[in-house]
Amino acid sequence: MPSSSQTSVGSGALSHAYIQNPSLRCNVPESRGLFYDDANRLLICVTSSQVFSWETATFNPDVSPSVDSIPEGPILSIRFSLDKKAIAVQRSDCEIQFFHRETKQTLTHKCRAGSESILGFFWSDSPLCDLAVVKTSGMDLFACDSAMNLRLVETKKVNVNWYIYTHESRLVLLASGLQCKTITGFQLSTAGVVRLPKFEMTLATTESNSKPIISPGDVHLITVYGRIYCLQVDMEAMLLHTYRFYRDAVVQQGSLPIYSSKLSVSVVDNLLLVHQIDAKVVIIYDLFVDSRAPVSAPLPLLWRGYQGSDTSSQQENEGTESSTSNENIVMYEEAWTFLVPDLILDQTNKVLWRVHLDLEAISASSSDRSSLLEFLQRRKLEANKAKQLCLGIARTLILERRPATQVTQAIDVLVTAYSYSVKAGIYKELKNEKTTATTPTNDGASPDNERGRASGSSIDEEEVEMNLPSGSADEQQESQLSSPAISPDELYKFVFASVEEAMVEESDYLVAIITEFLRSISAEKLKVDLNIYVMTVRLLAHSKRFAELSLFTTNKIIEPSKEVALQLLESGGQNLRVRKLGLDMLRQLSLHHEYISSLVQDGYYLEALRYAQKRKVTSVRSSLFLEAAFASNDMQHLAAILRVLSELIPGFKETSEYYTFHGLLNETSSSVAV
Repeated sequence: MPSSSQTSVGSGALSHAYIQNPSLRCNVPESRGLFYDDANRLLICVTSSQVFSWETATFNPDVSPSVDSIPEGPILSIRFSLDKKAIAVQRSDCEIQFFHRETKQTLTHKCRAGSESILGFFWSDSPLCDLAVVKTSGMDLFACDSAMNLRLVETKKVNVNWYIYTHESRLVLLASGLQCKTITGFQLSTAGVVRLPKFEMTLATTESNSKPIISPGDVHLITVYGRIYCLQVDMEAMLLHTYRFYRDAVVQQGSLPIYSSKLSVSVVDNLLLVHQIDAKVVIIYDLFVDSRAPVSAPLPLLWRGYQGSDTSSQQENEGTESSTSNENIVMYEEAWTFLVPDLILDQTNKVLWRVHLDLEAISASSSDRSSLLEFLQRRKLEANKAKQLCLGIARTLILERRPATQVTQAIDVLVTAYSYSVKAGIYKELKNEKTTATTPTNDGASPDNERGRASGSSIDEEEVEMNLPSGSADEQQESQLSSPAISPDELYKFVFASVEEAMVEESDYLVAIITEFLRSISAEKLKVDLNIYVMTVRLLAHSKRFAELSLFTTNKIIEPSKEVALQLLESGGQNLRVRKLGLDMLRQLSLHHEYISSLVQDGYYLEALRYAQKRKVTSVRSSLFLEAAFASNDMQHLAAILRVLSELIPGFKETSEYYTFHGLLNETSSSVAV
């Protein structure tokens, strides 16, 4: 079944969305049609007596299809049961047949011929029913046992012209009325069956068409960011109306312009892709933001040959047609069927494509860096690529010396996104006490911008949204591993540390940015890599801003730590006040050994010895004091230290150190009494 084409010849045109080899190919002789089972994510090919099915979730073209035998007959639609033990086939507008895959048992369900017609059916994981059959007279809900016996549970009486359903949303919309604009909705989820308020779709009229009719192809159900939307084409107004579903309300939320007499939609990584079929371009929208402006400029949907994972090196084809060894691809041809959420079924070539996004191309075409970072932080399918792009953008902003306010705004976006990920449990914050410290906080932490953003809904904020099925444990674990969130530690390592050498001569600029970064970290009550404080000390000392360094340390903008104290001591070689700040920090942190060693290094060995005596510090070698006193050539100090050590350390006079330095003392100055 794999596509035999592994290369393409293209013009290298820019695209924001593309289809790519390998596709899933259906090379089944005597194929009578291709179907897609969205509940089980199966590509289905039928012959007169066989059913071939391929898993599309993994999109592996090397996997062989499952094959089932069924009796001959017409096939209007076909779906596997959710446990995949049975196959249901609609034979006509009044008959559905069920086939048990193991026992080969067959069951037929019919409606009242002449008085009603079957429009379609779908399987459900609702506790109320297993199967829903949509008819012109309404919707029948059935329970189905292991022997495939159907028991009618409930009937929803509605005059129905057509319906649409997606398993992703568990939502079915039933259209009625002369113009098919009166919509009744039901959600059949694991929480039960919820009836939505009936609502009217918007339709513009013209003199030539005073009563336009909505067809099933004009309505699309999509799910983005856990929200369920209905998109409705209004061709007379050349608008795509958007409706958002809540438990107790359906709210129209603006419209998007249409530039083609034919269009379809896809959803990739929570982004809405509107395919303007006549114009052969894709327009990408992010419904998360209030603005209905597109994410980027309209560009063609391109086909890319398979060349491994490096999409930047892949050749593209922007033309209306490109040939490979076994297939002739005509972009947006009549035989294309767009499937929820991101698949395209090419009936002519009998292949299934998946739509992809090119995040690098989208990033390259965006001039608003902060909005772009927010956009990338919402991406999940290619989280690592989004993360690397964010880090690259942050580095570039600094290296290009963009205004500090612009850089700060970008950093705030990344910090806020990480904070939200930690609070939501998507990203687990690592706590390493050796490399992190809690930043000063106040009780008024800034609110979560992700959740605090207005949804644009006019209904009460307490309105409960439609329930979506919760993912499996594996899916939840996968979501934790697919976060583009960037931790403060990563911001330090891959942004600030990587630009420090290049920015060392403009340390004032970098310090200003780091200061705002620390403010943002503090507001979100996050932990920060201590090395960022060390870097700040180093930068301030390099620019000889000693007064400011003292102020940063005193006011704890720079958090005290052993690493910071040692950097202050090192930088204090140019300024005694700064070195004293380092000494004071060691003493405040009760780092006795480091404090005493630093005092001895500065020649204050008597003070160091008195400190050790007062604090009863025994971890410092006595030879440290003796060697320092002897090196100073002050024999009175050496004698004093020998006397204090003898009093402080029991048995010290019996040690080799005492005999060595006592002998040196006698040789150098016999007049000094010990």
